[in-house]
Amino acid sequence: MKSDSEIATLGGGCFWCLEAVFEQVVGVESVVSGYSGGHLDSPSYAAVCNGGSGHAEVVRIVFHPLQCSFQQILEVFFAIHDPTTPNRQGNDVGTQYRSVIFCHTDEQEREARAVIAELDSERLWSAPIVTEVLPAARFFAAEPYHQQYFRRNPDQGYCQVVVSPKLAKFRKRFSARLKANQ
Repeated sequence: MKSDSEIATLGGGCFWCLEAVFEQVVGVESVVSGYSGGHLDSPSYAAVCNGGSGHAEVVRIVFHPLQCSFQQILEVFFAIHDPTTPNRQGNDVGTQYRSVIFCHTDEQEREARAVIAELDSERLWSAPIVTEVLPAARFFAAEPYHQQYFRRNPDQGYCQVVVSPKLAKFRKRFSARLKANQ
């Protein structure tokens, strides 16, 4: 991580979806799928999927705030998942799929709460936002086969039905924020 970089850790459903989108955002240096917020010291995908670990599927994003601010990261985040459904994104159900922002600084917490308040006041959704805003917890990288999953498996069923539409929605809405080579 470069010295002018920051970290954002976000959970909003399956980490494959978030990773596929954020690795295409201008100013994002890297995206790693993983787990955070639970009580296991060495979580595995199987343990997290069982729902008892307390961990959420998350992505850890290293970004350059002069190219892409934390607020812009949050704008993309709220546009690509449903922040009003507790412990669920579409057919993915369980605490591991909750909407959560793990804040690495006090400023990130202030910005996250301000963005949520603004979005709630705009009534973009029929229900209130339930996204948790929590202090950053220990991050555990997911198993290697989860990293760059969509890029390596674009024809896999889940990727076609769930990830591809989110990526298309992002590309349409945020075309000005796409990396040039995407």
